[in-house]
Amino acid sequence: MPKSEERVDKWLWCMRVFKTRTIATDACKKGRVSIGGVAVKPSRTVKPGDIIDVKKPPVTYTFRVVQIASNRLGAKFVPEYLENLTSPSQYELLEITKISGFVDRQKGLGRPTKRDSRELSRFKEESYADSFFLDWEDDDEEDD
Repeated sequence: MPKSEERVDKWLWCMRVFKTRTIATDACKKGRVSIGGVAVKPSRTVKPGDIIDVKKPPVTYTFRVVQIASNRLGAKFVPEYLENLTSPSQYELLEITKISGFVDRQKGLGRPTKRDSRELSRFKEESYADSFFLDWEDDDEEDD
């Protein structure tokens, strides 16, 4: 028989919102998880229909509980158990933050990681693909 309630920290871990249950518990203790605008403790139970806000700076994700799962699910089964209500503006904020991480890199953070370098290269390629370049050799020939 399926459960009708589950602890919020366990549910967030089962839905793959957090990598470990310990991280989910810590997020609850730090006030980053709220239900109905009220910060919740890790032991707070959730039931179908609850709307959960999860702050993972700089973004606040919003989820609606559809079903309760007591075990961790494979990623392809997650949409059956939760509905993602996160606004597109939050995802745009995430993209802007990723990009600005390269531009405003603080002094003393060390070398960019391999992943950072790949993302920077991808960003440069995308931004230059849309712009046009002047062919300076052609301009010189027209002046003659």
